[in-house]
Amino acid sequence: MSCMMTMQNISKQTLEKENQDLREQISSLQNDHSSLQNEHAYVKEQLEWLKRQVFGKKSERVVREVNEEQLLFDGFESLFKEEKKEKQKVPAHERKKPVRNGQDKIKLPPDLPVERQVIDVPEKERTCPKTGKPFKKIGEEVSCKLCYKPGSYFLKEIVRPKYALDEKIITASLPDSLLERCQADESLLADLLCKKYADHLPLYRIQEILSREGIHISRQTLCQWVYRSGEALKVLYDEIKKRLLASKNVFADEVPVPLQVKGKGKLQKAYMWVVAGGRQADPPYRIYGFYPDRKHDNAFDILKAYKGVLHSDKYGAYQKLAKEEGIIWCPCYVHIRRKFFEAQSGNPKIRDWILRKIRYLFMFEKVAWARSEKERLRIRKEKEEPIIDEMIETIKKELVDGKHLPKSKFKEALGYFQSSVPYLKNYMKDPFARLDNNVAERAVRPLVIGRKNWMFIGSEKNGKSAAIIFSLIQSCRALKVNPRSYLEDIMRRLMTHHSQKLVELLPHEWAKTQSSKIS
Repeated sequence: MSCMMTMQNISKQTLEKENQDLREQISSLQNDHSSLQNEHAYVKEQLEWLKRQVFGKKSERVVREVNEEQLLFDGFESLFKEEKKEKQKVPAHERKKPVRNGQDKIKLPPDLPVERQVIDVPEKERTCPKTGKPFKKIGEEVSCKLCYKPGSYFLKEIVRPKYALDEKIITASLPDSLLERCQADESLLADLLCKKYADHLPLYRIQEILSREGIHISRQTLCQWVYRSGEALKVLYDEIKKRLLASKNVFADEVPVPLQVKGKGKLQKAYMWVVAGGRQADPPYRIYGFYPDRKHDNAFDILKAYKGVLHSDKYGAYQKLAKEEGIIWCPCYVHIRRKFFEAQSGNPKIRDWILRKIRYLFMFEKVAWARSEKERLRIRKEKEEPIIDEMIETIKKELVDGKHLPKSKFKEALGYFQSSVPYLKNYMKDPFARLDNNVAERAVRPLVIGRKNWMFIGSEKNGKSAAIIFSLIQSCRALKVNPRSYLEDIMRRLMTHHSQKLVELLPHEWAKTQSSKIS
């Protein structure tokens, strides 16, 4: 009997052990299945994002809910009238009626040279074949066509008579030149810099353009001219930087540029930092700084001793600066919006709600910037702050109660927003602060276009010189100043100009003097 009981106990224990093993296997399989599901969802989300980047639209536009917006923006209708376009009915559908406001009309300068070409009726046809009487000239039909001649080059021969008396010989001094003992006139240097840094032409293409005109200059010589010009213009760069950082309102960003490693023939990733600033709706002045890496110290270097409002993305260097005394950091809502726009997984209702709320913020900002500074701060306090508070509460609740994949883009977007919460209302402290960092983003765009053409920067010293020239030319473009005319003029005057009056050679002051000369 005892033997039989022992056998039953052993059988029961074996069965329990097998059941336990099976439960563990099932649990392990369930965990593996859950892990694979999460991984599949994550990979699927990444694939969908990649497909949108390659084949989809890049616009982040969200469909508007008209009824809700009409209630939200009640009383601001007049500020959006210019956006409404008149429509005309045509068979089967409606089509937007084109607005003819003169923008498509060709405008020409009043001093544009005119070459007159006369196409007359042959003399035989100017006599009536029936009566033999000649036709009388009663006027002219004039047609104009805009023409083009290839850029012309010429040699400037500077003649200085020599005079002698006894053993003494005298002659006039050469005019001051930006580059000492350089065969290039300031007009050629200005054209060279504009072609490279405004039109994004690499030096080998500029060399080909010159060779088509029969002018052969080595690429090494052109490179030396560009580098030396940047070094000579550094005093103006420093003046712009000093005034920009004194504006108390700046926008910062950085973009990678390839740098050639000396002696190795390889490329490494360097960075061009850009800071734009000023207390205007669209600040025109910008400075670029070249650095061989993306260390946080670079941001501290280019913004050395700066105190005021700082707009940027959430790169760690700017977050460190945000903790500095006197810095009011304003994170970019465009970057926040982009995070949620790219998050296709997660809670679609929360995602769409957040995108709609951010759109409302930008619409209120458009209204605010059309008003006075005091009114702008009032609109932000009364209309925009409640929206931000509502977003903070909703996202906090979603992070606590929601179930999201740890690596999903939606979870990443929620975390991105939540980590910015202490700074989200900072733009309300200054009437010239903005919701976005688009000023710096626009300033970065010429660099992105340029690096597709000139491919890489040859050395660190050339990178620093390029940053100086970029700063002057892109500031001119933002101010609607002709950079070629500006550079040619100030390069002739820089060497003899008083060092305490360098502000007179900055683009905005130069433009004033030019307009006064014309008037």
